[in-house]
Amino acid sequence: MPLTAWTYVRRGQIHGFLGPNGAGKSTTIRVLLGMYHRDAGRVRVLGRDPAQEAGPITRRTAYVPGDVALWPSLTGAQTLDAFAALRGGRDRHREAELIDAFNLDPSKPVRSYSKGNRQKVALIAALAAPSELLVLDEPTSGLDPLQEEVFQTSVREAAAVGRTVLLSSHLLDEVDSVCDAVTIIKDGRTVETGTLASLRHLRDSTITCRLPDDADPALPRGTAPPSADVDGVTRMSVPSAEVSETLSALITAGAQALTCTPASLEDLFMRHYEGEAR
Repeated sequence: MPLTAWTYVRRGQIHGFLGPNGAGKSTTIRVLLGMYHRDAGRVRVLGRDPAQEAGPITRRTAYVPGDVALWPSLTGAQTLDAFAALRGGRDRHREAELIDAFNLDPSKPVRSYSKGNRQKVALIAALAAPSELLVLDEPTSGLDPLQEEVFQTSVREAAAVGRTVLLSSHLLDEVDSVCDAVTIIKDGRTVETGTLASLRHLRDSTITCRLPDDADPALPRGTAPPSADVDGVTRMSVPSAEVSETLSALITAGAQALTCTPASLEDLFMRHYEGEAR
């Protein structure tokens, strides 16, 4: 599956991989792991070609899919033992910490687990594994909001010790909260990639305020004149290069309740998908 340009995921980075269902996220991940063969372009994972060296890549990678299939007759603890045996190592202390943090009862058989608890087992095994790369494909499916917080904290801790995380998700809040950089794909092709900070800088910020009725702020040349909504709040979309001058002009004009919000990840995402969302 071709991408239109190189996308780099740096060591120790948490990189979000975004797109709605059917955009090609899971297919791309399977190419990265050597499960599928690409039909064009080049792919390198940990410096290797997954089409030729899938074994060495997967030995250094921990993968969690969005719908985990486990051995139903094993307990949670036995499943973690099996994952560790297949991988050839584990951090037992970290595993115990994660079991406690995720509030998992490892003594229960897998067949009794909910979808969320099956996800917890896979996440604990991956996060406690001595792997350089974490590939997470919709990993929080089935987790409640409290466990989502545990997940985000655990991913940040993994990156802090130098592990690389590729997080595929359609949950924009999750990616916005935890990721350093993102790649957005559409129809299997990259349409935007970079750090969140740099991508936001390229998009307009939203300024809101309340202006006196007779206010006439001296806005930067070319800026659309402000107009108040029915609630009396003025909202403006302002290029990042003009934010400082615009704020100064509004303050001089007597603006109250002034806020400035950089472009959100949802803004970046919907720029490519808003036509399909309607």
